Amino acid sequence: MKVKDIKQDDKHDKHARQNDKSSKVMSIGILLVVFCGFSFYLGGIFCSEKHGFVSTEEVVKSAESPKKTVSTPVQVKAVSFPQCSADLQDYTPCTDPQRWMKYGRHRLTFMERHCPPAFDRKECLVPPPDGYKEPIRWPKSKNECWYRNVPYDWINKQKSNQHWLRKEGEKFYFPGGGTMFPNGVSAYVDLMQNLIPGMKDGTIRTAIDTGCGVASWGGDLLDRGILTVSLAPRDNHEAQVQFALERGIPAILGIISTQRLPFPSNSFDMAHCSRCLIPWTEFGGIYLLEVHRILRPGGFWVLSGPPVNYENRWRGWNTTVEEQKSDYDKLQELLTSMCFKLYNKKDDIAVWQKSTDNNCYKQLDTPDTYPPKCDDGTEPDSAWYTPLRPCVVVPDPKNKKSSLKSIAKWPERLHVAPERVADVRGGNDGAFKHDESKWKSRVKHYKKLLPALGTNKIRNVMDMNTVYGGFAAALVEDPLWVMNVVSSYASNTLPVVFDRGLIGTFHDWCEAFSTYPRTYDLLHVDGLFTTESHRCEMKYVLLEMDRILRPNGYVIVRESSYFVEAIATIAKGMKWGCHKESTEYNIETEKVLICQKKLWYSN
Repeated sequence: MKVKDIKQDDKHDKHARQNDKSSKVMSIGILLVVFCGFSFYLGGIFCSEKHGFVSTEEVVKSAESPKKTVSTPVQVKAVSFPQCSADLQDYTPCTDPQRWMKYGRHRLTFMERHCPPAFDRKECLVPPPDGYKEPIRWPKSKNECWYRNVPYDWINKQKSNQHWLRKEGEKFYFPGGGTMFPNGVSAYVDLMQNLIPGMKDGTIRTAIDTGCGVASWGGDLLDRGILTVSLAPRDNHEAQVQFALERGIPAILGIISTQRLPFPSNSFDMAHCSRCLIPWTEFGGIYLLEVHRILRPGGFWVLSGPPVNYENRWRGWNTTVEEQKSDYDKLQELLTSMCFKLYNKKDDIAVWQKSTDNNCYKQLDTPDTYPPKCDDGTEPDSAWYTPLRPCVVVPDPKNKKSSLKSIAKWPERLHVAPERVADVRGGNDGAFKHDESKWKSRVKHYKKLLPALGTNKIRNVMDMNTVYGGFAAALVEDPLWVMNVVSSYASNTLPVVFDRGLIGTFHDWCEAFSTYPRTYDLLHVDGLFTTESHRCEMKYVLLEMDRILRPNGYVIVRESSYFVEAIATIAKGMKWGCHKESTEYNIETEKVLICQKKLWYSN
């Protein structure tokens, strides 16, 4: 054989080997891509190897078996949760006084939300206090509650002289007094209505009370058609928010400190502070800037207590008249710089109104002006662990119908598609009307499945993942109120909820809610586990639901059939009794679970 032929054969062999090697590499690459894609798919569905909805091993078996598919309903092993120790009967995981020393004292940051790390989560059932009784029903509960349900003597001893509450026998009674309304809350609100006529004709519907005490102000406004979020931190008063909710009055744990309150911009019609001890003029007025952010244009800020009426009150405030005059002048200057105007004033009450004219904010364009406008990088509605910033959030000029003078009066505003529905992806008047109609039909069906809904057996209600507040709107004629929760990871629909004249908050259900145990009579869930299963572990969400649900309280879970059996299994381990029902459409892919939490006592 010639040398030339040998060289040609070697060249052909070498080329063949290279082709063979390339095909192997390509095959391996394809396998890797397929495997990674399959792993990513599984990871998006199942959130935890140890405690998730389905183990990876089970899914692989499903994929290998011709009789099983990934759409097979989730199955979990039966579980029984132990009782938490008795000292956790009022456990609030993200505002736990036992952990306060870990955080700073500056501006009371230790009282803000600080949730425990994953390894420190409690996997137990929070017990009720000894002698706990089924809460007194509304409207009687507005004026009295069982002492054993909120067994705090401290607040009774410290505040009885101000007529916040008094203990008699087995009950606390709420005479409606307060630091700034010794003649009773009704007389105080009567005076306020004279100063703000819009409180009488449906113009003002939503309010926030910062430093709410036992929420007597919010309770009185309920009778006047005004829905109030009472806000207070977990502090030395022990249980301000717990008392409010025990009475059947909307309330939430919170404090204006270093983070924004969990509400969108331009939401509330009115904000109130009655000697709430918030240092409004300190830290560059940053707390007032937050009030400005959450008040809608034309909204009112009401202040009673120092430094209002300092000319007549300064002697009782352990200060001098010069100091109080200086504080009042600083307050007025700050409010003017934020486009507030003094609206009315009498005795101990002063009222300022937020401007509806955006031209007012042009004054902030001047260099070195304080406070400045917030730059475009600050999202006005961003309010979940969002730091407070020393700047003015200027209302969006395109929202011309969201000011207090432009929005429909209550109750008409409940059924009018708000202007801000257009800011929601896919949102429009048609989608809003469809949502309203859908929830009327669903609630009608719910009342057949749960006859207690619509009676005084159910007062405090939470819609855990609302869109436009349709569930709450369909229940508006019933003797209850609804806290509408919008996920901090979902589309921002909470402005629509507030524009309808309803109340709500942002929240992330991978964490504990800002409330005490045993504070809600009914929790409603619509597809929460389908939506959040890739982030939040089902077990911990359900344990949190158990913590905030009252004994003998109810849960309505509307969920994909994929998750229903697993939810029912875990619910049984929490001492809930559940039964599965069809939806009003009677489809197999979606079911309704009706559950009730049993009353039990700690061992």
